[in-house]
Order: sequence, then structure tokens, then C-alpha cells
Amino acid sequence: MEKEILGIHHITAIAGDPQKNIDFYSGILGLRMVKLTVNYDDPTTYHLYYGDEIGHPGTIITFFPWPNAPKGRIGTGQVTTTSFSIPKSSLSYWMNRLKSNGIAFEGPISRFDEQALQFSDYDGLHLELVAHDYTDNRKGWKHGPVPLEHAIRGFYHVTLTEEGYQQTASVLTRLGFRLTAEHDNQYRYEIGEVGGPSKIVDVLCQPTAPPGLVSVGTVHHVAWRTPTDEQQLSWRSEIAKMGLNVTPVIDRKYFHSIYFREPGGVLFEVATDPPGFTIDQPASELGTRLMLPPWLEPVRSRLEHELPRVNRPKPVPA
Repeated sequence: MEKEILGIHHITAIAGDPQKNIDFYSGILGLRMVKLTVNYDDPTTYHLYYGDEIGHPGTIITFFPWPNAPKGRIGTGQVTTTSFSIPKSSLSYWMNRLKSNGIAFEGPISRFDEQALQFSDYDGLHLELVAHDYTDNRKGWKHGPVPLEHAIRGFYHVTLTEEGYQQTASVLTRLGFRLTAEHDNQYRYEIGEVGGPSKIVDVLCQPTAPPGLVSVGTVHHVAWRTPTDEQQLSWRSEIAKMGLNVTPVIDRKYFHSIYFREPGGVLFEVATDPPGFTIDQPASELGTRLMLPPWLEPVRSRLEHELPRVNRPKPVPA
């Protein structure tokens, strides 16, 4: 069976206070909260999803907010930078927006024919906004606080920081990525005929850096897109042939997942595009109420009492 990876599906990170996380990603970055649910493995913790209008794959950043967890350490064996795509003409807008919201940033920094603004969220997660020459026809979130012409389009790329890079590069190549550029200790891989936004991963080789520690302010895993359940099963067989431990398929309700660690230690996921976030809510109501899987509905009242109160978005015009 032909199988393909289409690029980044989503990125999941660890946050502290859930309301501060919502204020940053919805209020400052202007992403839509597309799902308010819980961590299925720890239901007393939220799982917050943000993206474009309906959370298309390639736009989704998610968080497990643990208010009392310690700070993590950014280092090797991690996704160390999450980069979003913005229109090339929007750099000045975003510089002014970050400054007016008290967000310190560096840049614009030139790299690989692109310009990046580098900053961190309230928990210290490393982020970038990248203006570039690729065509990015994704529309962003039209009802958010950022004018549509300047809105974030989705992911641009992720950076993996590794002690070495060759074994990681071998896995990326088996997934379909190809080396397209390199500068000093940074190696750029792209997937698809054209590559471009959400289809780029940089591998940063830092042999003397400390290993990362996953907790607040760090990325938990990066998920790659595959279009169907059948292709996911084919990828599972391929990953096992690489000699890597890979989980069974896990139903995450909005997509189906398999997980494995690449040789450098980064947790990878291969996630299906369907069924998507409108499976249990109409598009106009995404993110407006706590959504639970069927097995947690009997304890809804207890969870709603235990979970921290957060401000939820209002429905938008259908």
C-alpha cells in the first residue's frame, strides 16, 4: 500500500496555568480554541487544542496544563522550537503586537531565506513567527483578535535538538523527508514535492547541550499527518521494521494515533487526519463547552468541579 506523511499534524506541549495559556494563544496569538477537553490518561487535567477555524491538521497546537508541575528544561532529545507561518507582509504588525502585549522578542532574524521573530510564551516555551517566500493559502482564524490578513496560518516548522543527528536523519528519511539545506550544525528536511509550511523539520546538532526534561514550558511530542487509518497501519509496520518500539493504535477521538521515540529521544506520533474536531460539535461551537469521551460522561459533574475554571469562547456565526 502506498503511504505518505503529509507534514506536521499537531504539536503537544506542557503548560502551567490553563487560563494564562488560553490568554496567550487565543488572546495574543489569535488562534481559535477548537476543543476544550481533558487528558484521557489524567482526566483532572485539561487538554486544550488551538488552531484555525476548525482545527485543520497542520494548525493544531495542544497543551496539558499542570498548574503545580515544575518547570521543564529545554535541551537535547526534544522539540525545542515551534514555528508558525505568517504572511511575509505581516512582520511589522507582529512586532508591534508582541511589543504592545509586553512579549519580549528577538528579530527579525534571517535564516534559510526566511525571517523569524523569536519569543516565548508565559511558561517559557520557545516559539517563532516566520515570514517566508513560500505560498501559504491557509486562511487562519477570521473571528479572532488578529486581523485576517495578519493571522497565523498554521505551523511553519519544528526544530529538533539532538546530541547527534545521523540516526534521527535516517528515520526522517524513512518517513519521506529529504535534506534541502544546511548551515553549520542545523540541517533542514522537507517533505512533499514542494515542501514549505508545516512540511519542514530542522535538526539542530548540539552534542554538548544538556538533555531536555519534559515538564512545564517544553514540548511533549510532535505528530506527523497521515491521511487514513489504513496508511497509519502501514506506517506502523514500517516503523517496527526500523527496529523502533511503536504503540498500538490509540483512539484519541479526534484522530487515531501511534507513538514511538526516534533514536535521539524525541517522541513522535503518526496521527490520522480524520475524523476531526467537528465530530462532536458544530463548527460554530468549537471550544465553547467541556467535551468528554463517553466513558467519562458519568463523572462529568465531578470533573467540572475539580477542573480549574477558565474563560470559554462564545459561539461564532455559523
